[in-house]
Amino acid sequence: MKSNKTAFLLVLIALLVFPIGFFLYFDYQHKHRPTLETDKCLPIYGPKQPFKSVNYKGKDFIDTAYFKVPAFSFVDQNGDTVTEKIMTGKVVVVDYFFTTCKSICIDMTRNLRRVQDKFITDRDVLILSHTVDPETDSVGRLFDYMVEKDINSKMWKLLTGDKKELYKQARYGYFITAAQGDGGPNDFIHEQKLVLIDKEGRIRGYYDGVDDKEVDKMIEDIKMLLVSYIVPMKKDNPKYKKNNKKSN
Repeated sequence: MKSNKTAFLLVLIALLVFPIGFFLYFDYQHKHRPTLETDKCLPIYGPKQPFKSVNYKGKDFIDTAYFKVPAFSFVDQNGDTVTEKIMTGKVVVVDYFFTTCKSICIDMTRNLRRVQDKFITDRDVLILSHTVDPETDSVGRLFDYMVEKDINSKMWKLLTGDKKELYKQARYGYFITAAQGDGGPNDFIHEQKLVLIDKEGRIRGYYDGVDDKEVDKMIEDIKMLLVSYIVPMKKDNPKYKKNNKKSN
């Protein structure tokens, strides 16, 4: 009888202690888990843009903000219009290629397939591949290329359109090349850069698209950016207090 009571007490103590210990462990993990600030986890590229603002005294002044990818309108492999709005709330990888390329584009597409396969289930990741040869790369040609390369059309958009607009976006929207040009018949961009864009439309990295190690680094940076958006700031962070005060 005494042994039964002892066993009962031990079970009761265990039932009481385990939940408390469980709570204390996860509370500690929550308070000490690492946090990432989106603005600081990776560099932000591009010229700062001036804009008019008002200070706390109500006076107008000129402030600056980080560069954001400008507006565009192209057509994808399915014949659908794609604008800059598709990038909203997504981490985006951008490149320029052409379907008849026999050199760097082969490795760039192969490496972008790695990105696709890695994040295929993540709706917050998008790939935009712009053609540098819209005369050849029609919607139909891009569709065939999609099938040939096993590209997921929801995640990876192959874009064509007006050559001057495509080239303008490359030079002044993504800063893929420093070479000047007008997007005319004799103008040709052949770059192996991959550009990483965050959910606010800011440029966060440039990578060599034919270098596997560089693309490995980009994949890790994509993961870092994604985590930075879902891990909340600690409440003792001054920026948290400032933002929370504004929202109230």
